[in-house]
Amino acid sequence: MSRRRSLFIAAGAAGLLMLTFTVAWAAGTLSPKEQLGKAIFFDQNLSLNRNLACASCHGAAVGFTGPDSLINLHGAVYEGSIAGAFGDRKPPSSAYTTMSPILNLDATMGWVGGNFWDGRATGAKLGIPAADQAQGPFLNPKEQALPDSACVVYRVSVASYPVSYKAVWGTDLGSVTWPAGIDAACSTEGATVTLSDPDRATANTAYDRIALSIAAYEASAEVNTFSSKYDATTKGKAKLTALEQRGLTLFEGKAGCAACHPAGKMALFTDFTYDNLGIPQNPENPAGVAPTYVDYGLGGYLKGAGKLAAVYEPEMGKVKVPTLRNVDLQPSAGFVKAYGANGYFKSLEAIVHFYNTRDVLAPCPGPYTEAEALKANCWPAPEVAANVNTVQLGNLGLSPSDEAAIVAYLKTLSDGYQPPAAAPTPPARTATPSVVLPNTDTAGVPPQGGSSPWLLVLLASVVGSLALGFRARAYRGRAH
Repeated sequence: MSRRRSLFIAAGAAGLLMLTFTVAWAAGTLSPKEQLGKAIFFDQNLSLNRNLACASCHGAAVGFTGPDSLINLHGAVYEGSIAGAFGDRKPPSSAYTTMSPILNLDATMGWVGGNFWDGRATGAKLGIPAADQAQGPFLNPKEQALPDSACVVYRVSVASYPVSYKAVWGTDLGSVTWPAGIDAACSTEGATVTLSDPDRATANTAYDRIALSIAAYEASAEVNTFSSKYDATTKGKAKLTALEQRGLTLFEGKAGCAACHPAGKMALFTDFTYDNLGIPQNPENPAGVAPTYVDYGLGGYLKGAGKLAAVYEPEMGKVKVPTLRNVDLQPSAGFVKAYGANGYFKSLEAIVHFYNTRDVLAPCPGPYTEAEALKANCWPAPEVAANVNTVQLGNLGLSPSDEAAIVAYLKTLSDGYQPPAAAPTPPARTATPSVVLPNTDTAGVPPQGGSSPWLLVLLASVVGSLALGFRARAYRGRAH
């Protein structure tokens, strides 16, 4: 089976998964399940110290990835509910990801699907990788850090959401006999919540349904709007500039980007596979402080899952191919986004240059940051030297203007595109007498019901942006 045919099959499976959650797409509104998932997604109370929501690390204004420019500029990993506890990878986008199939080994494409950078949210538990992923941060000590899944369920049960859990799932969580002191237990690291067997079963089912609700919101039209300039061009409502079109041609041709980020109408710009791009270790990433720390990605997960060496060794260093949708989406000029699983790169220009010249430039003599490497015209060694993709990138032979064209094209993938306002059409000329008496009263104002000789100007409405409530916290990484 060819890679292209395998990709079509994977895309078809992903489309079926997407349909599970898109009952409200046509109407452009959220279903009750999606509304519940959204409320949970933005609820900071669902963390140990009631200070961290899913949205704290997955901001809508930046394409549902890291929303703090200063953090992105340096370590690019985010602090959890517990002060000083950091993750070891930058937040991946939670948009355009629910279409990922259950992690599987394809005979042609290799490992496909799953969620998280290393694929450990396989989808085997709940049938949807995004739902498996949604359960991870709640209990991760470096993220929301709640000590027990029952704490998530309890706090959802007492929350005042626009749509209740019972309204969506038909079960009243108030029927659970919550133990005395559960509020204190759920605010204590390492605490346990003791429930009867029937209540624990109810809580476990509710925990799964909470994750499915989050995944429903992440699959909604509110998150995946397909409203970029690129989308407008596929509908004949916009046209790429000459530079953007040149970038698309390179993207699909000489640069080879489309091999892993296929384009097209309603395309997701990912094939859900895994790759080791040879990205250097981020020296400002708090997880990289320990000299022995290496992120082995998919290979590390497969090894931990008990797979044979023949299975995990070829995957060492490989991470999930992300969607390129919203890759440049930012709330303001000068905002910094981080790229790569460890956030090493700080601009599209830099990562495109890396793809082009990784194997051309001299090796840096040490663990340089991106800024230091660009200044010295070198690239540091890969974080994981094994299994680096040397076939599809590293020496692409692109000129600086080629790189600029690709970047220009990538910027057309940001949602929220508004076509330029068309110039008003001047009124048609008509034959008039040599002397025109204005239709006005003595004050020079057109009378009620009279026709005005003045040209009326239609003002465009201003679309307000939704302000996300995430914590403004001082970055505690190795920011210099």
